[in-house]
Amino acid sequence: MIRAEMVAEVLGGERLIGRPVHSLADLSDAVDEGLPKSTLGTVVKRVTRDPRHRRSIMYGIVPEATYKRRRDRLSRDESERTERLARITAHALNVWGVEADAQDFLAAPHPMLGGRTPVEAAVTDLGARQVEQILAAIEYGLPV
Repeated sequence: MIRAEMVAEVLGGERLIGRPVHSLADLSDAVDEGLPKSTLGTVVKRVTRDPRHRRSIMYGIVPEATYKRRRDRLSRDESERTERLARITAHALNVWGVEADAQDFLAAPHPMLGGRTPVEAAVTDLGARQVEQILAAIEYGLPV
């Protein structure tokens, strides 16, 4: 399981979140009150190097018109989706150890995800759980 501090770091750390995160309860509180809008861009930058893919991911979490109207904080649902993507990204970074390798994994279609990429699968909670299972298997040297 990925520690809350690692997820918070992918979200931009205390500086962007606006509070220290040392536990899942801290992370949950931050999500419940709405993550700052800037955390979404920070996470997406950790997911991919491709600017077009970044826009696609970002506007998949928050529609473009809504994102442009949004002032400071994401809604609870948008915050949950942003945290989910940050959690998957933190797990991939932990497994691969190199950001470029984690990004390659997140952007590559995977047969255990029905040919979807881990980022595409992570749009839903069940898809994110599948990605976490794949990452755990890789981490422990099991076949995937």
